[in-house]
Amino acid sequence: MTSGIGWYVHHQGAGHLQRARAVAAALPRPCTLIGTLAAFDAGAIARPGLDVLDLPDDRPLGRPDIGGSELGDSDLSGSDFDGRDGEAGRPEAFHYAPLNHPGVRTRMARIADWAARTDPALIVVDVSVEVALLARLLSVPTLVVRLAGTRTDPPHLEAFRSATRLLAPFPEALDGAGVPDWVRAKTHYAGFLAAPAQAAAEAGDDILVVFGRGGAGGDLADLAAAARAVPDRPWHVLGPVTGSGDLPSNLHLHGWVGDVEARVAQAALLIGGGGDGLVALAAGQAKRFLCLPEERAYGEQTEKAEALQMLGAAIVHRGWPSAEAWPGLIRAGLALDPSIIGGLYRPSAIQDCAATIEALIRQTGRG
Repeated sequence: MTSGIGWYVHHQGAGHLQRARAVAAALPRPCTLIGTLAAFDAGAIARPGLDVLDLPDDRPLGRPDIGGSELGDSDLSGSDFDGRDGEAGRPEAFHYAPLNHPGVRTRMARIADWAARTDPALIVVDVSVEVALLARLLSVPTLVVRLAGTRTDPPHLEAFRSATRLLAPFPEALDGAGVPDWVRAKTHYAGFLAAPAQAAAEAGDDILVVFGRGGAGGDLADLAAAARAVPDRPWHVLGPVTGSGDLPSNLHLHGWVGDVEARVAQAALLIGGGGDGLVALAAGQAKRFLCLPEERAYGEQTEKAEALQMLGAAIVHRGWPSAEAWPGLIRAGLALDPSIIGGLYRPSAIQDCAATIEALIRQTGRG
C-alpha cells in the first residue's frame, strides 16, 4: 500500500489551500489536508485521493469570531492577528503556544493521532512553526513551506532546521537578500504554485482591482476616487469592499466571483496586493501589474514587491494611492513590458513540485 502524505494548511488567506489542492492533484499518492477547513464546502475540498483532517480553531480565546473557520470569509481571516500569543514565558522556538487553550490542545492531539494511525511518508507544513516542530517530534519527515520576507527570527530558523527540506512557492529571483545561505541551500524554489496560465486573450481597456481573503479588502470611497481620477477606463473590482456612497459610472463592484482568471486575462492592467496568489496570476498571464503591497508580518508582501520592481516586472506603490497619483500610476503600469513578469512563470511548476515531493519521500526511504 502506498503511504500517504499530510498537508497542513494555514488560516491566513486562501493561497495555502489553493497550493495544497493544486499539487495534491498531481501526486501519485493519497494526500490529507490538515487544518481548520469546516467553512469550505466538503465537495469542493474532498476529491479522489484527497482527504480532510479538520481541526478546531486555535485563535486567541475571547475574540468575537472564535469558533468560526480560519479559512472562511475575509472577516474571519484573522488579518488583525499576527500569529503570536503574547506569552511572556513562551519558549523561543515557538510563535504561538498559549496556555490553557482547548483548541490548541485538541488540534495537536488530532494531528498526533492521525500520524500514529496512518504512518505518513511526509507532512508538508504550509505554514506553522509549531506544526513543523510537532511533526519532527512525531518522527515524520517534513517539507516546510518558506514564505517570502525576512524570517530569520529563532522560531522560523528552528522550524527550517527541523525540516527535511524547504519549499518556496515563488521563483528564486523574488527571494530576499537577507536569507541565510544554509536556508537557501535547503530550499526548493518551486515557482508559483497556482492555476495554469490562461490561453492568450486580447486585453480590453479594463482596470481590474482584486482584493483577496487575507487582507482588509477595499474601501468604497477610495475606489470611487480612483475611478473618478481615471474616468476614461472601466474599473472592475473583485473581492470584499466596505463603505457606502455614490459610485461613478465607470466603477463596477463584483464581490466574490468564480472566474477570476478569465477576468484577469481580459484586463489591461491588474491592481492588487503582493500575495502569492495574485502575483502568480499576473505572472501566469503576463499581465501588467500595479502592486500595492499590504503590511504583513516579516515584510512578506513588501519584500516581494520590491523584488518585482527591481526586475521591472511591476509598478509598486506603498499604501492606497491618493486620487492625484492615480493617473501617473496607471500610465506607468500600462507602459510595463508584460514579458518580464511573464518570464517569472514556469508552466511545469506544479508537476515539478509533485516530482520533488516524490523524490524527497524516496530519499527518506518511504518510496
